[in-house]
Amino acid sequence: MPLIRTIQIDPETRLGVWKIEETEDFFRERVNISRDIHHPHKKLQHLAGRYMLITLFPEFPVHEIMVTDSRKPVLMCGSYHFSISHCGDYVAAIVSTRSAVGIDIEEVKEKIEKVSHKFLSPEEQAFIDPVHELKHKTICWSAKEAMFKWYGLGGVDFRENLKLHPFLYQQAGFINADFVKQDSNTRLYLQYIMDNGLCLAWTHPL
Repeated sequence: MPLIRTIQIDPETRLGVWKIEETEDFFRERVNISRDIHHPHKKLQHLAGRYMLITLFPEFPVHEIMVTDSRKPVLMCGSYHFSISHCGDYVAAIVSTRSAVGIDIEEVKEKIEKVSHKFLSPEEQAFIDPVHELKHKTICWSAKEAMFKWYGLGGVDFRENLKLHPFLYQQAGFINADFVKQDSNTRLYLQYIMDNGLCLAWTHPL
């Protein structure tokens, strides 16, 4: 079973990372969900993400998931809050019984550098470590993706609405951030891990 990482954040919140090496049939034994997804790998990612939810919380009512207009999967009953992210053959998920969460998994790739001016403000650009520039920017991107998923309503400007406080580049660490929007002004706390060319970032209730 390629569950490569699990973290028990608190009694109500867990996250996990799975490397997909199975066929579609493996996941369909427990998560037989039909969606109009035709690309074979995207379908596999979708099934693996749902499978992760019941791996973290076996009683998770995965068949009750609805997708909102902003494309965020949710449980209308609100019994669990969750977030799922895919990257190549990897899927990450975080689940909490308390309040909103967000997670992102990202490969360290040059495309991050090419678009960094679109998601980093001048103040954020100023604290980027020049020795580890691409990795540091990847952490920032992944952190902002986790914030975006935490919010879940769309209509977010990554430069203007998602503000990261300065932090040093490390293999693992913490980030303070502010979500600033007309309908929400919230201080968020994020964690991240860099491992084998992948960045995992998440935010969860304190």
